[in-house]
Amino acid sequence: MGKNEEKSVIQRASGLRTAEYVCYALGDAGGCLVFGLVTSILQTYYTDVLILSPFFIMIMFVLTRVWDAVNDPIMGRICDTAKVSKHGRYRVWFLRVAIPLAIASILLFCKFPGFGTPGDNLPAYIYATVTYVAWGMIYTMLQIPYGSLASVITLDDKERSKLSVFRAVGAAIGSMPVMVLSMLCFSTDKTTGQSIVKYDVLLTGVIVMALLSMIALLFAFLGTKERVKAEPKHHEKGAAGKALKLIFGNKSMLSISVVAMLLLAGQMFTQSYYVYLIRYYFGKGGIFVSLPTILTYIPMAILMAFTPKLARKYGKKEITSVGMIIAAAANFLMFFLKFLDPAAALMPFMFLCFVSGFGLNLFVLQLWAMAGDAIDEIEVTTGSKDNGTAYAFLNFFRKLGQVISAIAVNAALLAMGYYDTASTLEFKFTGAQLSLMYVLATLIPAVMFALMALFLIVWYPLSKEKVTELQAKKEAYFGVENL
Repeated sequence: MGKNEEKSVIQRASGLRTAEYVCYALGDAGGCLVFGLVTSILQTYYTDVLILSPFFIMIMFVLTRVWDAVNDPIMGRICDTAKVSKHGRYRVWFLRVAIPLAIASILLFCKFPGFGTPGDNLPAYIYATVTYVAWGMIYTMLQIPYGSLASVITLDDKERSKLSVFRAVGAAIGSMPVMVLSMLCFSTDKTTGQSIVKYDVLLTGVIVMALLSMIALLFAFLGTKERVKAEPKHHEKGAAGKALKLIFGNKSMLSISVVAMLLLAGQMFTQSYYVYLIRYYFGKGGIFVSLPTILTYIPMAILMAFTPKLARKYGKKEITSVGMIIAAAANFLMFFLKFLDPAAALMPFMFLCFVSGFGLNLFVLQLWAMAGDAIDEIEVTTGSKDNGTAYAFLNFFRKLGQVISAIAVNAALLAMGYYDTASTLEFKFTGAQLSLMYVLATLIPAVMFALMALFLIVWYPLSKEKVTELQAKKEAYFGVENL
């Protein structure tokens, strides 16, 4: 018996080195370099530069996500059934998508003559719709294969947990440049209260970030390896429906998908809406525009070294549940700062953003490992090898999170009469409007994070004990497979 045969199945489908963790993380860094533009800047760009109605933006975002209800599963089935290339089933999509995604991201922020003219803005509405739908389809072509990749890179639970941490760190690094761009581009005149947007700086920053995204994805392609053998699946009639039925009936996959939906909804809401909150309620610009997001990400640098160890000792479900309780409590406490003068409330608000980020990142750092556990559970209990479809299922719920965020952000802007002021380019609000802005900015994410904690505790079944049992089942199941 050779040395390789003496190893267990999981040992043979593991053995990641630091360079591969880094290159895997670059996949999400490359994606988030442009996704961060959409979550943090695009909303404000639409309302303050193109002067689009929040009601239109909300409808456009919702209808685009309805299209994703079709688009995501199609991409999942393509991943699962297409002929396996010489570069593997999933990682090859880094190479295919890198350039189109960079181009689509730049086009999102191109402003042509006649755009942003109140009362005569139809070309801007059409252009925004076409470019946003195109960008979303191309981004799906990256995210579905990338999410599925973790399941074929390694079978080891410890390495999966570490991969999840690296992916979250990659996402955070990819999101940081947009914070700097927000500081440079958006501010409010302290004397007049007028919105100030430096478009030339914005477009230059977008181009740089798109190019960096392309480079990161190319390195992700070069530096990763698919260890679990992926056999091509036959195009059986009704196979997609059967796969989705199995996935939808899996408690672990359904619950983690719903929790991931609420996570993205809460993150996108705060990243988009806080830009307005800081500029108008607190009357600050510059670094303050991005400071809440920065403070949310800082705890990740602290937790990334400890979270895998905590997950091994206490369990992923257990530590993430505690984290979401902390995040929900911090956001509920933010609400009570409304009784202080904005100047006095600013620093306590920022501190609670940090506390919220501490709790959130306990979950963020383990989300993808928990999703991988759910996908493995489906395969070892049903024999269904539909990783792409399973991840498309998860990604669709994350798209629903974007819908929730779009409705929440734009409904909140409409409630405080934002478009009435934006259309006249005055951007001035009453005290009652600003008070409503603050209430919505704090209570909406607080409720979302509280629901996440509840679902993790009550609904998600893969406790530490259950994951240990799953590892043993994987060893037996994959023992009959060729790796």
